[in-house]
Amino acid sequence: MNRKLPQHDRPVRNYSVLLSPTPRGARLARLLATEQLRTWGLPLDPAQLLVAELANNAATHGRVPGRNFQLLFFVVGRTLRIEVTDTRGDRLPQRHLAAPSDECGRGLTLVAALADRWGVVPGLPPRKTVWAELTFTAPQSPALDGPRLGPPCAPHALPAGEKAPHQAPPLPPAGQTHSRE
Repeated sequence: MNRKLPQHDRPVRNYSVLLSPTPRGARLARLLATEQLRTWGLPLDPAQLLVAELANNAATHGRVPGRNFQLLFFVVGRTLRIEVTDTRGDRLPQRHLAAPSDECGRGLTLVAALADRWGVVPGLPPRKTVWAELTFTAPQSPALDGPRLGPPCAPHALPAGEKAPHQAPPLPPAGQTHSRE
């Protein structure tokens, strides 16, 4: 009666963090996601833009004082799923057409344009989760977003008449101080 679970050739990679529903928390979500994507060797764009938009929406529209939002993303095979859960399940996001003069209202249109799939899932009260998925066409290599060789730069020459920058003296060895003499 024991059934063996299917073995996947790639492990499921995931990352989760709770953040404050503030502009600072939304910014931190983007920065942490960017670093995790780099660690996994996945392309940063458009994933970091999706994280930024979903986290900003949670901080702006899903904010409840004293309650955090959760950023969760994971990779299964060639699909990256980004989820942001907040505690405003009573306010489900809806995409609408913003007028050219509107200062906001384009976030979900941006999510729809960048993601392969996206949606909203009501959670246990009072939560909701907004998610977006990206499917990569080929396995990604960490070197794709790493440093690239380019043409060499010309040596820097100071314009005529300018002084070279002043270099501070070296620090003394530990336990010694410079004298004022």
